[in-house]
Amino acid sequence: MTDLPALMADLERHMGDPFDDDGPFSFSRVLELDERETYPDEFVGLLASWGLYDWSIPAASGGRAVDIQDGFNLYRLVARRDPTTATAMVISTISYMPLWVAGTPEQRRYFAGLIQSGSKLAWGLSEREHGSDILANATTARRTEGGWVLDGEKWTIGNATVADVVMVFARTSQKGGPGGYSIFAVEKGLLAEGQCEPLPHEPLHGLRGLDMSGVRLRDCFVPDSAVVGKPGQGLEIALKSSHLVRIAITSIAMSCADTALRATLDFATRRMIFGAPVSEVPYSQRQLVESYADLLVADALTTGAIRSLQLTPEQSSIWSSVVKYFVPTLLQETLARLAIVLGARHYLRTHPRYGIFQKAVRDCAVADFADGNTVVNLKNIALQLGNLLDTAVTQDPEKVAGAVERTRALFDPAHPMKPYRPAEQQLFSRGVDDPVLALRSAVDALHRAAAAATATGTDAARLAAAADTAGTLAGELDRIAVEHRKLFSGLGKAAGQSAELYDLAKQYTFVSAAAAVVHLHLHGHDSVHPALRSPAVLLVCLERLLKRFHPTVSVAGPEEISEVADALTAAHREGRLFSFRAFSVNW
Repeated sequence: MTDLPALMADLERHMGDPFDDDGPFSFSRVLELDERETYPDEFVGLLASWGLYDWSIPAASGGRAVDIQDGFNLYRLVARRDPTTATAMVISTISYMPLWVAGTPEQRRYFAGLIQSGSKLAWGLSEREHGSDILANATTARRTEGGWVLDGEKWTIGNATVADVVMVFARTSQKGGPGGYSIFAVEKGLLAEGQCEPLPHEPLHGLRGLDMSGVRLRDCFVPDSAVVGKPGQGLEIALKSSHLVRIAITSIAMSCADTALRATLDFATRRMIFGAPVSEVPYSQRQLVESYADLLVADALTTGAIRSLQLTPEQSSIWSSVVKYFVPTLLQETLARLAIVLGARHYLRTHPRYGIFQKAVRDCAVADFADGNTVVNLKNIALQLGNLLDTAVTQDPEKVAGAVERTRALFDPAHPMKPYRPAEQQLFSRGVDDPVLALRSAVDALHRAAAAATATGTDAARLAAAADTAGTLAGELDRIAVEHRKLFSGLGKAAGQSAELYDLAKQYTFVSAAAAVVHLHLHGHDSVHPALRSPAVLLVCLERLLKRFHPTVSVAGPEEISEVADALTAAHREGRLFSFRAFSVNW
């Protein structure tokens, strides 16, 4: 198993001090390139020379990726400096995913070698007229002697112009449908002139230096060896590829929030108002603590999600959509709250210390819509919601026992895993979501911990309060299930497209996040930083989720807020990522 804290510390050293204007990866240079809307080649090269790409390429194909949580966390460090650079590099690894899912060993090694030698990849999935409706895609591929001829456009494609290879999702059956699409690895350097032309760059609100453009394919010939998987498997491959992609993109949102919180703390701990630092003003302190708790909730949820791809690939469909909806939505609200604390400085574009805040806010938005927007992911949850609720509410003892056992491994970051095999992922979870199914058992475990002789005084009271809060959140599943049945009873098939169903899917994600926080507290003890093992942290995080259902109810008092505030300022002062795990950062 990788010594991930040591690996991340080495990457931080390689990137240098972000406030050293002469350093290799400084905020001043990041902001300069952003203002000029310049692709961050110098940062991509810096990170490629360190070997970052290797952690997104399977070990069997010449990379170093065995546990994909390693690459996920390494990219968090990069995105803290510059989400544009992180996105540019992630696009190449995202585009490699169809090969990892269904490519031949030879294809995997060949394209992995291209990435490692500096070539860039793009994922040609979306189209101007069809967006997320990939079964409406109009780009075609027709058979010809020795290969295929592609025609059509792919638009708003990251890296489309700078890429050496574009993975193209194309219709191979006139009727289309689930079996009517295939994926092709189109190497631009092997094409005749005019077969693949770039579309104009699309200026962006955030990620200003990213190449966001497209390609126009005209009588574009590719050999049979360019087909990824079998003809007709394109939809299945694309959907399986999306499971890791959706989780990975949330790391950018988490990193933007980390940077924004750190910049806000720089201000709040130094700025004096009414005779005290802003960070000690009770209202501001509460906002900072709530923002920290939001990040910890996202950290807990993604910890289980990224590990589920290896440990429970049959449930990856629900995991990836829950994370992709919940984390960016939550952290957009967090950024808005931090802007209030930072005040007018959050609006400054070039300030040497706070200018990075506005870039983090703008760049974070990519996590909302890239590779399936919030509506697409809610739809996937909604389609499976009835079966998930039935299983969670029924609490079949045999199913619960299996879920409890699997959940222990999911939320113990030190538990070994077999190598990632994305082809094993399933497109539907078959009504089982282990952490949610195991939540009521976890509530019982918290009650037992509160009653144990070793948990006395304040900790016992906090554990009991956390158990009660988690129990209340678990109880929301019963209400959601009742409302789900009423909805379909009243509307019939029309309920499947109703706004009310999507709202119930949102609520399910809140319970899922609560389950993740509880399970990490119970099972991740040895991996969690000592300051964050406190029941006070658990209680504050659960309160953030309880308020999704009951906005006026508070379960964490001033003492808990003060303790979590101390943990936050210590992480800021000591240079640790705002995460449950002790990852060192330069700032």
